[in-house]
Amino acid sequence: MTSGNRSGEPQAIEDAEAVERLGAFVDLFLMHDRPIARRLDDSVARVVHGETRLLRRARGYAPAPVQLPPGFADAPPVLAVGGDLKAAICLSRDGEALLSHHLGDLEDALTHQAFEQAIAACTALFAHRPAIVACDLHPGYHATAWAQDEAARRGVKLVQVQHHHAHIAAVMAERQWPRAAGPVLGIVLDGLGFGTDGTVWGGEILLCRYEGFRRLARLRPVPLPGGTLAVVEPWRNLVAQLDAAFGAPEADACLARLGAATAKPLGLLRQSVARGLNAPLSSSCGRLFDAVAAALGIAPDRLSYEGEAAMTLEALAAEAGPQSPYPFAVSGDVLMDETLQEIDPAPMWAALLGDLARSTPAPIVAARFHAGIAEAVCGLAIDLAARHSVHTVALGGGCFQNRILSDRCEDRLRAAGLTVLVPAAVPANDGGLALGQVAVAAARAVAGWTEDRLTAPPSR
Repeated sequence: MTSGNRSGEPQAIEDAEAVERLGAFVDLFLMHDRPIARRLDDSVARVVHGETRLLRRARGYAPAPVQLPPGFADAPPVLAVGGDLKAAICLSRDGEALLSHHLGDLEDALTHQAFEQAIAACTALFAHRPAIVACDLHPGYHATAWAQDEAARRGVKLVQVQHHHAHIAAVMAERQWPRAAGPVLGIVLDGLGFGTDGTVWGGEILLCRYEGFRRLARLRPVPLPGGTLAVVEPWRNLVAQLDAAFGAPEADACLARLGAATAKPLGLLRQSVARGLNAPLSSSCGRLFDAVAAALGIAPDRLSYEGEAAMTLEALAAEAGPQSPYPFAVSGDVLMDETLQEIDPAPMWAALLGDLARSTPAPIVAARFHAGIAEAVCGLAIDLAARHSVHTVALGGGCFQNRILSDRCEDRLRAAGLTVLVPAAVPANDGGLALGQVAVAAARAVAGWTEDRLTAPPSR
């Protein structure tokens, strides 16, 4: 017995709606004469480092208020609409933020309808009149289009916030980082987020204040062959990663040894990459996880749900326990403030393929990859923190739902004497974006910004 909804759709909460949408595959309906006022999903959490951390914030948690840190009491009211995946909205007023329950993915028409209903219900329930509407920077998001129309309709300011800046700002706000406290170093390991340079980000180290940020480092960008298809077909990411590491001829030999991407249209895929057709560059950490899962043969040709390959890889790594890390290379001159450093996975691929050639058990390979990405990112972050005289690091983005990755990063950073801020009551994934958007928009308003200076260097 359960609440009813098709996969990807919101729950059916009215009797007639349930019969219409679910009648084809449900044997029995138990009706009640008390109507359901609002949809509310079950919350999902896991325990990391002995602390309960939410992956989906809904029943039992929403819409409990989040107290904003010192420095936000005088901010005007903000309505933030989050992103298109794991959508949630956030309202702020009088130094307090109300983050809604999980709504779902706005690609689905019924979820988009629930998104609009949630905004109407929450603004009415809390008598909220926004002076600012905040949204993601992505021009193709449904949430962004709605926010643009709503800001114009209300005649209020629209503030667009870069995706990964919002992730770190959400952690800062939840962990009560004061607005005037100076910057933190933000490590964002994520799926996809639209960057200020027109590429797709997802593996970044940022120097962040609420008002602005500067990008200091990234995973080496590789193409996403097929664009959104690369999100659901991990073999595409494996081909792109091996091509970037070794070149196409050697990549083909590696794929043959792995028995991967067989009977796939590699010629057409590479032509589209060479011509820049539907193959945007991306520094996504999530797609790197997908590629490693594909190399190990544990990822299906097409994922049946988001994160399937990465979750399988994490479960496999857990079987092996702690292992020595695979090597990654770091390029860029750390003495130059304006240099964007890159973490290159090519040495990792050489070591991983060598292990597979020696028939190293897959759980050990998976564990060495987890250790390697954690060491590469945290080692560089420790150097950058010293360079920029920063003593606090914030972790954000959906990849930090991975307990092995989160554990290793937190331990490594704390062992170096750094304070680590992690999301707990607010999801690390896109379910927390709206809180970050509220914090950024409110901070800019308090600071008197008259324009959206997305990448203004934070003062030290």
